[in-house]
Amino acid sequence: MKVAILYGKERLRIEERGIPVPGEGEVLVRIKAALTCGTDAKVYLRGGHPRMITPPSPFGHEFSGEIVKVGEKVDRWKEGMKVMAVNSAPCFSCYHCKREEYSLCEDLLFLNGAYAEYILIPERIAKYNLYPLPDSLSFAEGAFLEPFACVLHGIEKIGIKAGDWVSVIGCGPIGLLFLLILKAKGTRVIMIDKIPARREKAKKLGADLVLTGEEGLEQEVKNITPRRKGVDISIEAVGNPFTWEQSIRLVRKGGKVLLFGGCAPGTSVTLDTHFLHYSEITIKGVFHHTPPIVRRAYGILRDRIIDVQPLITEKLPLEDLGKALQNMLKKRGIKTAIMPGT
Repeated sequence: MKVAILYGKERLRIEERGIPVPGEGEVLVRIKAALTCGTDAKVYLRGGHPRMITPPSPFGHEFSGEIVKVGEKVDRWKEGMKVMAVNSAPCFSCYHCKREEYSLCEDLLFLNGAYAEYILIPERIAKYNLYPLPDSLSFAEGAFLEPFACVLHGIEKIGIKAGDWVSVIGCGPIGLLFLLILKAKGTRVIMIDKIPARREKAKKLGADLVLTGEEGLEQEVKNITPRRKGVDISIEAVGNPFTWEQSIRLVRKGGKVLLFGGCAPGTSVTLDTHFLHYSEITIKGVFHHTPPIVRRAYGILRDRIIDVQPLITEKLPLEDLGKALQNMLKKRGIKTAIMPGT
C-alpha cells in the first residue's frame, strides 16, 4: 500500500509498505477520505509530536473508509461495511478513567496513519470508537467525526445556553466547527480572524458578526454586546499565548473562557488577577474527546444537525499531501480531503 511517512521537519515521503494483517479484535480499513488538520500541519512543521508521533512514522488521524478484513473475535464489524472513527480510546481502568475523565486517561491509545491507502484499527478503538458511516454522509463528511468530537467536548465542558453571546477567536477549521454547533444551539456568535477569506467564510456560515482581531478588539466587542458588558463566553481556537490573553479580556463579569487551542510547550501567559478574582471569571482548558462525546458527535453528524460539507475546500490524491499541508501552513482554504486511490 501507499503510505505517507514523516521523517522530520517538513520531510515527507509517500512510500510502499505492506498491507497490515488484522490480529484478534482488529479491523483493517481501506481509507476513502482523510482530512488535513491543524495538528497534522504542526506535526509536519515541527517534525513530530511529543505525545503521539516520533519520526519516521505514518501520520494523519481524521478518516473514514471501508472495512476490507477483520481479525478473529470481531463480531460487530464485517467486510464491506463503511465506517468512520476517531483516533484514540481510553483504558477505562486508570485513575482518571474511573472518574470518567477519559480524555486524561493515563494509557490513552492513539492511532495515526490515516494518510495512507489502509489503516489498521486497534481492538480498543474498534470496540469503543468505530462507527458505521450512514448513507446520509459522504466519506469526506464522515472523516469529521474526530475534530467535531473535540469541539463538542469543549462546548459541553464550558456550558452554553441559547441566547448566549459567544466570541470565537480563529476562523480556521476548528473555529468554524464551533460556529456551526453554536448556531445550532441558538447563540449569537462573533467570529474573529485576521484573514479576510476566513472572515468571509464565517459570515457565509452564519456568524452574526465578524471582526479582525486588531487593536481595540476588547472595546469593539463590548460595544456590540448587551449593555456593553462583553460576551458571556469567549472561545480561543488558535493556540497562541497572545490570543489566549486576548480571549480572557472579551468576557463580561461572571463570564467563561474556553481555551481550546493548544499552545507550544514551554509558553506562558500573563493574567490580570484583579479582573479574574473580582469579576468571577471561569477559565477552562480542554483537550481531546471522550467515548460518550464521540457518540453524541456521531449522532449530530448522522442526523445532519450541522452541515460540514462547506468546510471541505479541496480534494486531492495522497501524492499531493505535501501541497495540502503547505496550503494549511499558509492559511489557504479550510479542510482538504485526501482521497487515496484517486
